[in-house]
Order: sequence, then C-alpha cells, then structure tokens
Amino acid sequence: MTVSTPIDAAAVLWSATGADQAGRPLLIIMHGYGSHEGDLFSLAPHLPLAPVIAALRAPLPVGDGWAWFPISEPGSPDPAAVTAAVSAVLAWLDALPQHHPTVGLLGFSQGGAMALELMRAAPDRFRFAVNLSGFVANGPRSSDAALAEQALPVFWGRGTADTVIPPSAIERTQAWLPAHSSLTERIYEGLPHSISQAELGDVVNFLRAQYAESAPVPNA
Repeated sequence: MTVSTPIDAAAVLWSATGADQAGRPLLIIMHGYGSHEGDLFSLAPHLPLAPVIAALRAPLPVGDGWAWFPISEPGSPDPAAVTAAVSAVLAWLDALPQHHPTVGLLGFSQGGAMALELMRAAPDRFRFAVNLSGFVANGPRSSDAALAEQALPVFWGRGTADTVIPPSAIERTQAWLPAHSSLTERIYEGLPHSISQAELGDVVNFLRAQYAESAPVPNA
C-alpha cells in the first residue's frame, strides 16, 4: 500500500493571503516532474485576476526538484502512487481555513495529469481543469461515469514536437477526454514539452470564460 505524503502547506505560493482571499475562486497550480512550485507560479501575472492562485509543491523529492508520483513507465504511472498524490492534494484542500466558492485546476506535464486525476477523483469539488502537455492516467476510476455526466470544462494543450509524453499516453487521452469532459483541445505546431505564448493566450481566454460570472475582484 502506497502511503500519501502530505503537501507542504508552508511551501505553497499564494497570489493573495488573508482577507484578500475571501469569497474568491481558487485556482490550484501544479508543476511538472522534477520542478517546483515557483515554476508555473511565474505565469500568475498573466492570468485573470478573479481567482486566488495557489501553486503547490509536489510531495516527492526527485533530484533538485519534486514529483507527484514516480516515473516507472512514462505516461503509465502506478495507480496507487497517483491515488496517494491525489489524496494528499485533497487533504490539503480540506484543511484550508478559507472557503472558496469554486476550485479550478491547472497543471503542466505530471501536474496536468494530476489536474485530470483530481477531477476524476472528486468531480463535485472542481469547476474545470487545464492540462498542459499532460495526459490521463491509465485505468478506470469509480467516479468516471459521474464525471462523464457532468462534462466539466477541460483545456488540453500540447505541442507536435513533444517527445516527453509517449504516443500511447496521448492516444489514451485523446480517446478519454471527449467522453468525460467538455473539451477544448489545442495543438501547437513545432512546440516541444513546454508552454508557448500562443498557448498561454489560449489558456487565459479559457480561464476568462470560466470566471465570466465570478464576483468582482476586491480592490487591492
């Protein structure tokens, strides 16, 4: 049995704290394998102002960075390890002192896989997911039928020159997402395993659509 390693609450990077979080949606950001919480947090100034952004550090140390789950076979992680990582994020979310009216998910690579797995594990808890250069993990989940009924919005972006995510994982994701989400899919010619300005622009437009009915952002 794989034991869940807790999320380090002290390592979370927040775009707002205290009273500035009150009543605002939450956007959870998750980095890729071997990276850290500051990586995707650098996107925060470019994202819509409506949500409070929380960039998490993955729980498993690897090299100079962190991972959500070990890489045994690229694109096909151990289901128990994925479940442990998902449980850690849900436990962190449960412990938050502030209430957020909605929670969205955004991740890159392994973090993108985590965004989809969190949505699969608890479809009633999340509004949408952004999966950048990630994939859906193999195997069914008990909540997949409920997720298909809800058809939550998902943005999936990837590049044609990405050699990190294996074709089998891409094919699995291509087959799974349309049946389990309201999918916005974008493919970027010549883009490797990274995020381009064009993709960032598409992500911003997707997020703006999700927050179109959000309450106004409090004055700074």
